[in-house]
This record gives sequence, C-alpha cells and structure tokens, in this order.
Amino acid sequence: MEYIQAPPAVDFADLSTMVGSAPPVAQNVSYERILQARSEPQNWLTYYGAYDGQRYSPLDQINVENVERLTPAWVFQFGSSGFHAGQSTYAFEAAPIVVDGVMYLSGWDGWVWAVEAATGRQLWQYKHAIPFDVSLCCGNVNRGVAVAHGKVFVVTLNAHVVALDATTGHLVWDATNGDVRAAESATVAPLIVKDKVIVGSSGGEFGVRGHLDAYYLETGKRAWRTYTVPKPGEPGSETWPDGPAWARGGGNTWVTGTYDPELNLLYWGTGNPAPDFDGAVREGDNLYTDSVIAVDADSGEIRWHYQCTPHDVWDYDSNMECILYDLDGQKLLAHFDKNGYLFTLNRANGERVRVTPFGERITWGEIDVGGNVTPKVFPQKEGEPVHFWPGPAGAKEWTHAAYSPRTELFYVPVQDVGSEVTLRHREFKESIPYWGASVTVDAQDMQGFVKAISASTGEEVWRWRNETPMSASVLATGGDLVFAGKPSGEFNAFNAHTGQLLWQFQTGSGHHSSPTTYSVDGRQYIAVPVGWGSWVEGIVPAMLGASHGDAVFAFALPQ
Repeated sequence: MEYIQAPPAVDFADLSTMVGSAPPVAQNVSYERILQARSEPQNWLTYYGAYDGQRYSPLDQINVENVERLTPAWVFQFGSSGFHAGQSTYAFEAAPIVVDGVMYLSGWDGWVWAVEAATGRQLWQYKHAIPFDVSLCCGNVNRGVAVAHGKVFVVTLNAHVVALDATTGHLVWDATNGDVRAAESATVAPLIVKDKVIVGSSGGEFGVRGHLDAYYLETGKRAWRTYTVPKPGEPGSETWPDGPAWARGGGNTWVTGTYDPELNLLYWGTGNPAPDFDGAVREGDNLYTDSVIAVDADSGEIRWHYQCTPHDVWDYDSNMECILYDLDGQKLLAHFDKNGYLFTLNRANGERVRVTPFGERITWGEIDVGGNVTPKVFPQKEGEPVHFWPGPAGAKEWTHAAYSPRTELFYVPVQDVGSEVTLRHREFKESIPYWGASVTVDAQDMQGFVKAISASTGEEVWRWRNETPMSASVLATGGDLVFAGKPSGEFNAFNAHTGQLLWQFQTGSGHHSSPTTYSVDGRQYIAVPVGWGSWVEGIVPAMLGASHGDAVFAFALPQ
C-alpha cells in the first residue's frame, strides 16, 4: 500500500506558487461523452456516475467471488484540521470524479485536488479563500466537483461558482451565486448539461429563498435562475400567506440533481421551508419546498412538481437524489425522502405511481397509497416538546441510494433516529438561524440499516442491520456487490442479491461521503473519502467510535 500525505496548510496568498500539473485528460470531456458515461466504466465522469443517478458501475473485476481479497492500494491523507469560522462540523462528503487515470475531488474549507488515480500521488491542489465569518447551517462540507471542457467546476462555502484549469488548477473564472451576508452558501456538486454548469443553493436554515442556477461553462455568465419559492402572482404563490414569508421561505437545492436527455428535464429535490418547525408564520403547503421539481434544462422553467411533505414542520428536506430508471415500459423516478417514504413517479409528467414506506419507525404522520398526507405528531404549542420518528436527520440523509439494473433492486442507507422538538418562536433576522424550535436527538435509541428495495413493488427484499445509523452513500457494481461505509469507520461490501456481508475494512474514520469505482490499466479500484468530525445532522460520529482523520482510500485486488 502506498501512503500519500499532502503538504500542510499554508498561506495561499499566491495560489499559483502551490500548483503542479496534471495530464490534459479532461480537455475532451464533453457533454456527448457524459451522455454516454456508462459506456466507459473505467471512468466516473459525473457525480452519480451517469445522469440517471443510479450510482451503479458495470465493472466486475471485483466481485462476490473475490471481494474478500480486497486490500488498500493507496491512501491520500490530507489531515484533520477541517475547522472553519468557529464551525465544529466538518466532513469529507465528496464523490471522487475520475477521468482517464486522474481523480478530481473536493474537501472542506475550499480545497480541491487532482491526484493520480492509480497511486494517490497529488498532482495539484487549489484553496479557495473563505471569509472567516461565513454562516453555515450544517457543516463545513463540499459534495464534489464536475469536470468538462478542460475545467474543474466547484462551488464554495461563500456562495461562489469556480472554474479551474483541470491541468494546472489555476483559476479560470469565479462567479458569485448568492449573498453571503444573508447566510447564503453553497455545498452542492455541480452538474454539467450541454454548455452549462448547474448548481444549487444552501442556507435555508437562515431564512433565505432557495434557487437553482445555470452558468455558461466557458464564461461563467449566468444563463438562468429558478427560484424554488414563488413570489406573489407566480404559480404556487397561493400556497404561501400574504406578507414576507415567501421571501425567506427556504426550499434550497443543495444536493445534485439528475437529468433525462430525451425529455430535456432536470430532476432536483428541494429543501425544507423556513422557519423549519414554526408553521404558524407560513400557513399553506409552501410550494415548492419539500418537492421533486422537473426543470427545463435550457430555460430553467419548472415543468412539473411533486410535493412529498406539504407544510413541513419536521425539517424533512426532500433534497435527496432522484434515481431514473426504466422498468416494464415505464420511465420512472425513485425518490427516498427524509420523511421515511419512497415516492415512485412517472418522470415525464410527475404522476404518482406508488408511495411505500422504507423507514423503520414512522410516527410523525402517514401517507396512504393515494398519496394523502395525514400529520400525527408535530410541534404546535410554544415550549411544549414533542417526540417523533424519524427526527429531522430523516429516515435517510442526503447520502445516496443506489440502483442495480442487474438485480432491479435499490440499496438504501437507512437511519432510525428519533428527536424531541420544542417550538420556540423566533422573529426573522438576516443571517441568524431561523429554526423556530430547539431539537434534541435521541442518542440512546438509534439504529441503521442497508435495505434492498424492489424497484417494481417498493417492497423490502433484504436488510442488514447496524447498531448505529447508516449515513454514507451506497455504491452498486456489476460484480453483484454493494458497498457502504459506517459512522464508526468500517467500509463494508455486501452480496447484492442476499445482503450477506462479504468484506469489511476499518478505515479509522467515519463515513459520510459517496464511494465511486473506476479502473486504470485494467485494474479496478473502489475509492471512498473518509473523515467526519463532531456534529453532523444531529449524530455524533466521535461517540460512535470514529476518529477525525481525512483521507481517500482506494481499494483493489492484489496484483
């Protein structure tokens, strides 16, 4: 095993002095090539591996017969100083992108790296300067980069979109995407579609108005902006009360969407309304929060929507991925929501196909087969605590499920954690947290699962239980394997058909990221970023036995 450690953090007043170089392999990454990403499984060209969001690779060199021999091939270690602006939360949350032997990834605090995918040797690094007083809701994190036309695209905590030269790491352009003074930020992995890079906003817990934006790849000029909360007179505005609530309504778009090129539609999840728990100041369904929205990729127009939790008072963001798949002649979309339900939709028109529960304990309310939502437990009276499952961390976090077309099963990381919420009315003030409640996580009664769910019925096929929540993305491969990391540091491989645990490796730090797979010179690798410090979405990894080291592990079969 080769062990690579990056240089310590230094003063980056002159970034160019710290930049090396990489092979110019990203020059020919075009939209057409990303469209056919699954035809070159040696690479991982876009956030989910392909536009469909399946997090599936047909690579099968590593399989159920030999996975027990999997061993670390290299480790890229960056350190554990991931704290910024007084934030006690940080994590490696990225999905590594791999293009022809070069890996590109992002980390906390404005870091971006290019490394050799076969050795872990650093090729260049970039550090974006982040103001010390940036207001962050839920951690010093970044979920990844996009690569196209010789550039690496990344968003920053101070709400910028940055394009870097993929060969040198030099800054090409820098566009402002939000008002950092109002606590807008950005953590999403960008998505390349045609000649544009699509990004979403963060900051809903501070009462900002969510939006989705497209920028031209070459210039950084904004092509369109779509707000996820309509202003008075726009479609959906009737679901908000008169007054200023819509202007601070939340609905942010902080997890990467998926794309159907035939329909030319982006599918994006939207976040909770603001304030999170105090629904009295925003009576109504509060569109388009907690929704799946289908957006025209050329114009940004919302073509259809499906709201998963109308008038959300549980902090059940619907940002989670929209997995696209075809089954039995239908063009479908699967969305595993924080509220504990799987929504299967017709992705052409948004019509509901079925709603099925996947969460372990669901006490907040009920959604019947007709999609009707009946709230049961929710904060109503000032100072009066209520307890419900799942808590605000959700039955599933932002971390992603996977779908295998070989097994026609979804593989879902499940959290089973309740919370006590006490209503605390708060007047809106710009850049101040706008939750409307205090939240206490039930740390004594929690568990987690990897569950296999039938794509045709929504029913559970198998489960693997963990003593703590499963809070990292899942990867499925053509070797009939499912990979999933634990908060306590173990990286696991399961039989995709049966759920049998076949292999495990202790990485020494908690998992809260998205593993990917690729091959170089015919050798398949499984790459996973690790590193998770202090509080993240109400769960304490240190309490679960994880340390705070930040690294990328690449595993392969012995040569």
